[in-house]
Amino acid sequence: MANVIWLFFGVLAIILLGVFWNRRNALWGGLTLGIVVGFIIAIVFYFKGNGFDWSMIGKVAIAGTLLGFIAELLGKASDHLKTKA
Repeated sequence: MANVIWLFFGVLAIILLGVFWNRRNALWGGLTLGIVVGFIIAIVFYFKGNGFDWSMIGKVAIAGTLLGFIAELLGKASDHLKTKA
């Protein structure tokens, strides 16, 4: 069941990255930060003796992309509220 949820979030993240392809925004920053943080977490797991977990990098990258989308939505909502006031 957990793999199905990550598959759903992964497909959603890929679709969002496709929609926001041509401009610099929080989604791409979230993806980049997610890959870096996921790599660091995987290295820590490796040195603790649990092995290098590639799926951890993917999961954190997906989470970073989705958090970047939320940040992008908050920015758009803020801009919308500024023009209304």
